[in-house]
Amino acid sequence: MKTTDIIRRAGRSLKHAKARTILTSLAIAVGAFTLTIALAAGEGAREYANTLLTTNIDPQVLAIAKDPSLFQGGKTGPQEYNPDSSIVARPNGASVKQLTQADIDAIAKRSDIASITPTYSINAQYITRAGQKKYTVEATTYDSGVTQTVLAGSLPPLRTSITNTQIALPEAYVSLLGFADDRAAIGQTVTIHLERTPSVTQAQIQQAIAQNDPAALQALTAKQVEDANYTVVAIVGKSATALTATTNVQISNDSAKALSEFSTAGTPSYHQYTIATASVKAGIDPAVVKKALVAEGYGVQTAKDLQSLLFTIVNTLQGIVIGFGVLALITSVFGIINTQYISVLERTREIGLMKALGMRGRHVSRLFQFEAAWIGFLGGVIGSLVAIIAGLALNPWITSTLSLGDGNVLLIFQPIPIILLIVVLMAIAMLAGYFPARKAARLDPIEALRTE
Repeated sequence: MKTTDIIRRAGRSLKHAKARTILTSLAIAVGAFTLTIALAAGEGAREYANTLLTTNIDPQVLAIAKDPSLFQGGKTGPQEYNPDSSIVARPNGASVKQLTQADIDAIAKRSDIASITPTYSINAQYITRAGQKKYTVEATTYDSGVTQTVLAGSLPPLRTSITNTQIALPEAYVSLLGFADDRAAIGQTVTIHLERTPSVTQAQIQQAIAQNDPAALQALTAKQVEDANYTVVAIVGKSATALTATTNVQISNDSAKALSEFSTAGTPSYHQYTIATASVKAGIDPAVVKKALVAEGYGVQTAKDLQSLLFTIVNTLQGIVIGFGVLALITSVFGIINTQYISVLERTREIGLMKALGMRGRHVSRLFQFEAAWIGFLGGVIGSLVAIIAGLALNPWITSTLSLGDGNVLLIFQPIPIILLIVVLMAIAMLAGYFPARKAARLDPIEALRTE
């Protein structure tokens, strides 16, 4: 008996038990739906992560740290003492080695590095403007290697920084500083206020006391103040491909350096940096530069490393969802076995008649396995189609809710993975139908015909 004839006969047999076939197929459809959504979400998340990096981060940029553990989860313990290297203690008890100015200068001299900018520590008290309230502020160096969303004003092209008198202001500060709207803030002046308590030695205090000079003593302990004025050049908002909205005001590298030196002078943090951002010269592979720097004891992360990290997170979450889908399929497997066993029992006389007319046992076995395959096919198609329809309908709502931005969707359905999923479901269904099919193949035709 030809295989095609057995497949057609299996299909006709299922038509006689439509209700049971549909109910069993729906059990598989639940697993197929979950797996299809999981595959689509994984594909969409990877595409979004790739878009996030390629549109926001210069692929030639490296993040460099003295402590390699910063890019390995930050789990550090006691460090070997080195008088030439600053070590900063973290709140969780870990210790992190700091980059020194000597490290920055050494990396800057490399022939494959175009520029390097350390992450400056700026201890600013507040930001304000004339006639307005004061608000806490975090100031950072303007990153010319990252594309930002500009709501008003303008920013220079990639790899070009703003000037020393300019500031990129986050959207959150517009209303706080009394501006009518984003455009009204452009060209206006804001002030960053810094204070520093001088580092005074006991000898200096004793000398002022001995000289009976209250003015000198007061001068020694008086806070030193600096106000830095900047012109707002742009209002920056959350990018559609950014993980979070920034609340840091951004100033030029030279301005950040000046403010950092003022706020950290006389402290262990002076000219000490946790991370620096380096730009690799065009035409040079950042991975090659990373390898060379790692060999020198630095911790280095490239844009591709960050992409791999994001993909790992996405794959882990996708694996969890797939796990639920597999559980649903395991449940449906028992449903297929039960359905096929009942079918064998109900069709015992039919099986006996087919074998009496010359149908071989292996053909009977295939008949029931193909019936199971049909059930798997129907369940896979139903589950996948429902998932595709629901996903396409929900994509606009998901994009809007998660603020993914125009052109970005979370659920991306690829035909090949879905087809492979249906094929796998058919194979699983055939395996589930093996034992009932085996029972049918072993029935004695004479005894089967005697069955009431």
